[in-house]
Amino acid sequence: MKELIEYIAKSLVDNPDQVEVAEVEGEQTSVIELKVAKEDLGKVIGRQGRTARAMRTILGAASTKAQKRTVLEIIE
Repeated sequence: MKELIEYIAKSLVDNPDQVEVAEVEGEQTSVIELKVAKEDLGKVIGRQGRTARAMRTILGAASTKAQKRTVLEIIE
């Protein structure tokens, strides 16, 4: 899941070398934390949060297939 979010985020931003993805695993839920450069934050979130919502939808579908719950947090 971590690699999936990292790939999507690096494809969207202007500074792919500043993309940081961390995964915090629990028993049934994993939290993926995404950090990008300040000037790329808008590109990752998108207009009215559409891009972020799309990333969460893709993540939800992939995590359902793996029978685990995964949450995406975008950190400023």
